[in-house]
Amino acid sequence: MLQDFKQLYGNAGEIRVFRAPGRVNLIGEHTDYNLGFVLPMALHLATYVAVSASQDGRLRIHSEDRNETREWALNELGHLGKRGDWTDYPIGVARELISAGFAVTPANLLIRSTVPEGSGLSSSAALEVSSALALLRGQSVDRKELARLCQRAENNFVGIPSGIMDQFASVFGEEHAAIQLDCRSLDHRLVQLPGGVEFVAVNSMVKHALAGSAYHDRVRECASAVAHIQREHPSVASLRDISIEQFEIVAGTLPPVIARRARHVVSENARVEEFVEACGVGDLEQMGKSLVESHRSLQHDYEVSCAELDFLVDTALSTEGVYGARMTGGGFGGCIVAMIQAGTSECFEKQIAQAYHQEFHLNPQMYLCRPSGGAAEVRNFETIPPKS
Repeated sequence: MLQDFKQLYGNAGEIRVFRAPGRVNLIGEHTDYNLGFVLPMALHLATYVAVSASQDGRLRIHSEDRNETREWALNELGHLGKRGDWTDYPIGVARELISAGFAVTPANLLIRSTVPEGSGLSSSAALEVSSALALLRGQSVDRKELARLCQRAENNFVGIPSGIMDQFASVFGEEHAAIQLDCRSLDHRLVQLPGGVEFVAVNSMVKHALAGSAYHDRVRECASAVAHIQREHPSVASLRDISIEQFEIVAGTLPPVIARRARHVVSENARVEEFVEACGVGDLEQMGKSLVESHRSLQHDYEVSCAELDFLVDTALSTEGVYGARMTGGGFGGCIVAMIQAGTSECFEKQIAQAYHQEFHLNPQMYLCRPSGGAAEVRNFETIPPKS
């Protein structure tokens, strides 16, 4: 990567490289922006950003995936509007850094990523966090504030009303563990996954156009549910404040669609707790059951699945050695995550690939999910993956 950087920008002094991982969310979907509970796991798939100082007052960013370079004068950043492309993420981050009082100085950046875009494995958060570290270039920053700052970039500049899960997982990832996160307090703890199982992400290779608009719709629908519930229960600030038992009492007072959306969020928060408890005692059957229940809730109550994801989940569940499976990410395409018996991934992947190609004439990509450490500077350049 350093050689590619020098070929692009010349010998421009010290080059530093920063890495931020993508994530797979094991359970707790669409609960983060409702200030609920999630269980993500940082991945070995990551975004790398190489950076060095530039001498002409400009910020340049090159994306290897697109073979595109964009540049701006630093004094332009506060006046830029979003372009609707990949540059919105690092520019949004740069604007938030400046707003927070950090020094953003002229620099050349080169982006390399192994996180598949549009897969639901959070390529956007990996880009945001790695770009932030590259632009900071060693300036001290609280790690929770780093996650919040990158979330603000996505909310305020990119225009996606996302919760903090993706950025938090990218910053706080740990090897060998998932992260149970309270998205309101940001309290979190590591959850050791039991032995004997592996998690495989299966990329459907589709992303339907509905994904963006439906995300905004679900945010509004959940807010509407809270507003309805507050008429009887003023202390309710978000859907995470309602238990399943309490929800069933008020569900009949809600418009039917709003009730289904709220039912998913309330039940999904409970499923996170069930899954974590099952992890603690090695109850693989209950873990798998929670995954399947999560998918059915996303499919029928939250209505963010699609034919491709449902087929992958159903096919996975009919495959030997599979404990459970669900869609992961925003929905309408992207990935499912399957919990399988350790050592069976090769057979699993072969059967899934054959069935999916026969049904949709697409070849799914698959990734064995290995829990990874969080965002940091890369000290050993030999660990940087080659250019794809």
